[in-house]
Amino acid sequence: MSILAAPRALAFLLALTLLCRCDTAPKEASAATSVALANSSAITAGFELDEATVAELRLRMATGKETSRSLTEKYLKRIEAIDQSGPTLKSVIELNPDALSIAAALDEERKNHGPRGPLHGIPVLIKGNIATADRMTTTAGSLALAGSIAPQDAFIVKQLRASGAVIIGKTNLSEWANMRSTHSSSGWSAIGGQTKNPYALDRNPSGSSSGSAAAISANLAAVAVGSETDGSIVSPANNNGLVGIKPTLGLVSRTGIIPIAHSQDTAGPMARTVTDAAILLSVLAGADVADPITANATSMGKRDYTGSLDRNGLRGARIGVVRDKFMGYSADVDLVMEAAIADLKRLGAIIVDPANIPTLGKFDESEMTVLLYELKSDLPQYFKWLGANSPMHSLADVIAFNKQNAQREMPFFGQELFEMAEAKGPLTDQKYLDALAMNRRLAGPEGIDAVMDQYQLDALVAPTSCEAWLTDHVNGDAVSGGSSSPAAVAGYPAITVPSGQVNGLPVGISFFGRAWSEPTLIKFAFAYEQGTKHRKPPAFLDSLMPTRGESRVR
Repeated sequence: MSILAAPRALAFLLALTLLCRCDTAPKEASAATSVALANSSAITAGFELDEATVAELRLRMATGKETSRSLTEKYLKRIEAIDQSGPTLKSVIELNPDALSIAAALDEERKNHGPRGPLHGIPVLIKGNIATADRMTTTAGSLALAGSIAPQDAFIVKQLRASGAVIIGKTNLSEWANMRSTHSSSGWSAIGGQTKNPYALDRNPSGSSSGSAAAISANLAAVAVGSETDGSIVSPANNNGLVGIKPTLGLVSRTGIIPIAHSQDTAGPMARTVTDAAILLSVLAGADVADPITANATSMGKRDYTGSLDRNGLRGARIGVVRDKFMGYSADVDLVMEAAIADLKRLGAIIVDPANIPTLGKFDESEMTVLLYELKSDLPQYFKWLGANSPMHSLADVIAFNKQNAQREMPFFGQELFEMAEAKGPLTDQKYLDALAMNRRLAGPEGIDAVMDQYQLDALVAPTSCEAWLTDHVNGDAVSGGSSSPAAVAGYPAITVPSGQVNGLPVGISFFGRAWSEPTLIKFAFAYEQGTKHRKPPAFLDSLMPTRGESRVR
């Protein structure tokens, strides 16, 4: 699914992830700002669904102003104008050839029986590693799976369809969810090319849910589904000015999603508002008999998360600020975070500062050990799920394919992580078992839980990451800072919300806490969002460059 990162010492762990370069000074002068702004105005002007929420789209259909088919047509035209031409974001890897007919059928169903669920007729996008049993392929961006048609829908796709969603296409991603190379460029795949950041086209969208993030930020659909192993929902959401929810491990099924590691993989919502993210999470969550880890999803987590949307939700909440390792890597991001802390106080929260996690940095190397072992084991299980027509059967098969097709598959970076994973043994190896047990203990009971118990906290906050870095196919992603790892390794939830801008690029604040605390985190995130309103639509600038002496923080 995908990853974020931590210390530079783990360069190989984090190159696979999404971390960002906080030194954002451009290497070259950009095009004239006035021209870029004029271009961006032409792009955004006249799109009547710009920043439209799910509630607004539902109202348009309920009042007869729109139909699902007309909404779908408008988003498809938007994709043609913005993604496939114009700025050429390359955020959508494949369109659903049946989208319009599905939308028309849902219109007829609404007319005769009413809406089947909260997403009835709503156009959505899903990440390119999520299987659909239709005319779309599921490739994780790799030519090794080009043409691969799944035998059945992923469980969460069934949930989407049952809710009435129109899946209009699949999004580009960091190939194999950023788990192939130690110096990949987030958002690049052999099939989809390089996804661009809609705020500044030379900046990186972060990975691996890069396409989902860029597409929703650019208003190519109402909402999208991403996936995360460590950071690949929250970091792209950070870079693209979105709300992203990484759920508790086991709240959302992984059946039919191309994996990295079963101990950390999960899908989750990406949206422009907390409300839309809550609506989508309510649809995605649920127990799946084919994914035993979701056995408690219904009793512990399945609900209508819109019931947690409370504008006064921060009043009296005890919020801990994690400064150690999550602040100090960027003066600009620190300024945004200090302003966010002041806003939390203004909105009624009781701030405990600092509330550092005592185990940070102690499970970085062991996390990578676990991911490599599980990749080798889990990927063949997906190929087995595909059935007899699967073009690949093992990680070794993929490695061999990449070598044979190196010019197309590896023009910028290699497959060192694949090779490291292939060298690992079975999941019965004591080294793996010890690392897994240590990770869960240090990130969970002795990490997040320990600091929350110590200060009687309701949640923790930290900067999600830094602003988007320049896309660099030579050196790959630069690793600086990010706060995704504790929740990712523990299997606990996290939600990022826009908290401001640095040099015109969005950055976010992450709320995270104990397992199954999604209702609490959504309540806090919504109250913060409504009390600050930091989301700004992208400008589609060619490049960004701070004016000498001008403050970079917005």
